[in-house]
Amino acid sequence: MFDFLDFDPELRIDESLWKACKPTAVEAVNGEIRITVPFQKQLRQADMAADERAPRVEHTLVLRAYGEEMLRLFLDTQERRPSDESEMLALAPDVRRTELAAAEEAGVWRFTDAAGTLRGLLDLRPAEIDFWSDLQPAPQETIDLTLYPDGDTGKAVRLSAYDHFSPPRYDALPLAYCCREGRDERATLSFEAAADECFAGTGERFAKMDLSGRTFYLKNQDGQGVNNRRAYKNIPFYLSSRGYGVFYHTTDYCKLSLADHSTRSVQYLCEAPTVDAFLIGGVTPERILYNYRSLTGFPPMLPLWSFGIWMSRMTYFSAEEVEAICRRLREERYPCDVIHLDTGWFRTDWLCEWKFNPERFPDPAGFLRRLKESGYRVSLWQLPYVAQGAEQIDEAKRNRYIAPLTKEQERSEGSNFSTLDYAGTIDFTYPAATAWYKGLLKELLDLGVVCIKTDFGENIHMDADYHAMRPEQLNNLYALLYQKAAFEITRDATGDGIVWARAAWAGCQRYPLHWGGDSASTWDGMAGSLKGGLHFGLSGFGFWSHDVPGFHTLPDFMNSPVRDDVYVRWTQFGVFSSHMRYHGTNKREPWHYPAIAPIVKRWWRLRYRLLPYILEQARRTTETGFPMVRALLLHHPDDRTCWHIDDEYYFGEEFLVAPVMNSRGVRDIYLPEGQWVDFFTGERHAGGRWLKGVEVPLDRMPVFVREGAEIDLYPDDVQCTDEMDRSRSERLVIDERFEGLAF
Repeated sequence: MFDFLDFDPELRIDESLWKACKPTAVEAVNGEIRITVPFQKQLRQADMAADERAPRVEHTLVLRAYGEEMLRLFLDTQERRPSDESEMLALAPDVRRTELAAAEEAGVWRFTDAAGTLRGLLDLRPAEIDFWSDLQPAPQETIDLTLYPDGDTGKAVRLSAYDHFSPPRYDALPLAYCCREGRDERATLSFEAAADECFAGTGERFAKMDLSGRTFYLKNQDGQGVNNRRAYKNIPFYLSSRGYGVFYHTTDYCKLSLADHSTRSVQYLCEAPTVDAFLIGGVTPERILYNYRSLTGFPPMLPLWSFGIWMSRMTYFSAEEVEAICRRLREERYPCDVIHLDTGWFRTDWLCEWKFNPERFPDPAGFLRRLKESGYRVSLWQLPYVAQGAEQIDEAKRNRYIAPLTKEQERSEGSNFSTLDYAGTIDFTYPAATAWYKGLLKELLDLGVVCIKTDFGENIHMDADYHAMRPEQLNNLYALLYQKAAFEITRDATGDGIVWARAAWAGCQRYPLHWGGDSASTWDGMAGSLKGGLHFGLSGFGFWSHDVPGFHTLPDFMNSPVRDDVYVRWTQFGVFSSHMRYHGTNKREPWHYPAIAPIVKRWWRLRYRLLPYILEQARRTTETGFPMVRALLLHHPDDRTCWHIDDEYYFGEEFLVAPVMNSRGVRDIYLPEGQWVDFFTGERHAGGRWLKGVEVPLDRMPVFVREGAEIDLYPDDVQCTDEMDRSRSERLVIDERFEGLAF
């Protein structure tokens, strides 16, 4: 408990723990249940014991129902009321509060909805005792509350009322908060965990599929790769194999222990004295994710061109260089839709001023028009900070468009690749600053740019005075405010709502799309990227991409070459991803890899043949709980093996994809239940088993389709999506006559 609650183990700080006791009153008011919970201060010592000198303090625990499959549990020590208004929430029209009623019999309160369905039990009966010894003290009072998010009593979610060894030695508390130097802070809520329970989600987590036994600090920060516990995209939501999910409605830094600090409990710690948790039910994991999106928003449909191939590197430096690359792509028949300009389109590399370099890009409008005539759209990199030497710095400071620093900056908050001094963070809590930022982007969009790369945003200046929030509350939310602004102005100016974003918090799925950050161009970088994407898809997000073939190289970050086999295998992974962008610290164009360029070209052409299928699956993503890149457990929640597989995935409804992520070209493949057909050879396999030691030539990747599937394909090779006539799509039926797709 000292570890999880962040108590000083030396007890040098004036802080105290207040533990929930047995409720003293229950009432149904305006359709919600209000439970009066007394809290008892604990002595400042290692063994927990009530400080009986301190009077108990009562707080109200609120229980609300949202339809038939969601409950909300809320407590705030300042007695603030739960609100349905926040930047994270975007309640669907059919999400309405359902009235709850309370009835007590023999010491047990039953909470039922209007249909009479049981949604909760509060047990106030004394625990059964068979007295033998008073060697150990009697346990303290507690709150024994069991919830049924969707009314299924087989999926009970119970507060951890009894997670202790001997009564003074607690591993988890059902409900408690801390007080430090006279101020309430750090509230905790714990649910019981089953011994065999698996967990997934929590954002773009670069970890094994089952997160049981892990603790995460949900604080957005530069991930610095995809192979550590840092994360650009923390989402305060998890999915359980027991058939429920929990969304913690907060922007505060928080901690989530998934049967780690105690294997008997899921423990949540918020750095504010507030608990606000939505318990989400559903008959399938997809339904749980659908309900989560019904609370926080669905992803909108993205434009056709965005599903084509994006070409980039860090960075192109002139219009002449870009146009030469675009010409060569067309001359050598490499299909491509988007050219992305990273950090080098400004007057000074990395110094973001939202204006083209007048010497290297002397005619931006003409440059963009010529590319569009050749079937290319242009995406631009930028960031949400204003540099000390930027053209806009005086205006930004004078008008408080950037939050003024409260102390002298001690270190650069800029990129790892630059010593640039970022003087301030654009304050998106201030409407005038948001409008100013939108104006900067609109000038570029009006020139013909189609997408803004909303890079960074996972860190802000913490020593700054923001208009409407404390930095500690804003840091996690910042990505949402930032991406919302860029998405809205792009949609308004071009008709297509889209950004290319790195950071995220709950609700950011409304402003797609997101990519996986700065992965290494290595096998472990590829594996980490896929793990992150699978968990991200289990956190409410529909569209997700990654840098092909990884962002940076090893051992020399900028200068080591990318291996041919990594380039090919990552290309194959990219073809079966939501979106496909080549990017990185050195050469990414395929002709720089002549030994494998013919293989790469074939896979690019396959990507465009698959676009009708991809578009249909994308549309479904906007209407359901499914992501484009799906963990196997979404389709096979009762298959325990699937809760542990993080190197295979479904791409949409029909494709089962098993990327090769080693130089040997060998891997084991798990086929879930069903009849499976190799998409490229037509070979049939019965599911529910492993294929061991499958040898895969470099020009192939294991891709399977369900027997009986119907897949829309484009019949011709095209150079870009502008050349496609979607009415010409053809349906491929995977029946007994199918012998594999030649491409």
